[in-house]
Amino acid sequence: MSPLHSLVRFRSATGSRFRNLWFRSLGVRFDGYVWMRRVSIPRQWSDITLEGGTALDEGVVLLCSGTPHDGKLIIRTGTYINRFTIIDASESIEVGENCMIGPNSYITDHDHAHEAGRLVSEQPLVAKPVRIGNDVWIGAGVIILKGVNIGDGAIIGAGSVVTKDVSGGAKAVGVPARELALRI
Repeated sequence: MSPLHSLVRFRSATGSRFRNLWFRSLGVRFDGYVWMRRVSIPRQWSDITLEGGTALDEGVVLLCSGTPHDGKLIIRTGTYINRFTIIDASESIEVGENCMIGPNSYITDHDHAHEAGRLVSEQPLVAKPVRIGNDVWIGAGVIILKGVNIGDGAIIGAGSVVTKDVSGGAKAVGVPARELALRI
């Protein structure tokens, strides 16, 4: 390994350790070391639990809103979240173990009501929990909406919009995402 490569790795590792300490001091719950590039966790730090072995790449945003409570956003061990992905939790989002989430994805457990006669900015949030099972592969640019459960071992194709549950082991693609029929 070249001296320059060693210096870059040292700098990256030092930054990651600093971010672990910084976010822990703000209230994020860590269960072991989490590899963190420059990420954003702007508020409600105590709502977030990150298990050891998790990796958050450049530009990942973990956003919590609504009434604070334990376990609002949980990311389990071995999961990798790629660049510029946003996870936006109001009620509950859990990402299982050993998942791979592609870049520029968006995962949310809420949207806004649309009551007649009320301004858009005054509409209340409507939330339903999201659960992503273990060993799930989510392609680049995927959007996962409120109330969705994705079973263990599922694969979500790039650019898909997931609006309903996906069975374990299934492959789902499209807008809205639909499970592909298996051919034997």
